[in-house]
Amino acid sequence: MDSFTRKENAVAKKSSAAKGIDIGIAEKDRAKIAEGLSRLLADTYTLYLKTHNFHWNVKGPMFQTLHLMFEAQYNELALAVDLIAERIRALGFPAPGTYKAYAKLSSIPETDGVPEARDMIRLLVEGQEAVVRTARSVFPLVDKANDEPSADLLTQRMQVHEKTAWMLRSLLE
Repeated sequence: MDSFTRKENAVAKKSSAAKGIDIGIAEKDRAKIAEGLSRLLADTYTLYLKTHNFHWNVKGPMFQTLHLMFEAQYNELALAVDLIAERIRALGFPAPGTYKAYAKLSSIPETDGVPEARDMIRLLVEGQEAVVRTARSVFPLVDKANDEPSADLLTQRMQVHEKTAWMLRSLLE
């Protein structure tokens, strides 16, 4: 490689680095999407923690069924938080990762004490539905920016949470 080509490459790299991330979505749009995904991450993590808590503390005649169901749900949620956080990072922003941040961002309230099994189910239905509402609220931003990867993530999350809410709800009928 001659010195002219090296200089050209160095200038191109500097120019590219100065522009930051160039994935076809403006920085202000990426920031708004990342903010929305941060709320989704907080809701997902809060629901994960609630579901795990209920898995540990459920009791009663439906113990085995609920214990296993809650375990499958919190394992799925644990994988989801990673996908959501990685999408935020791909958009060029830090993913929130503290209880303090999640408490501020989440729409899902913490549950004090140990509720009865039926109340656990009802609270998890409410949590699943809250995650769906949060995901749905981010969609207009994603659509406007033509952010297909985030749209795909949101669609997948809504499908999982709507199905899980339905399955939990059916236990209350």
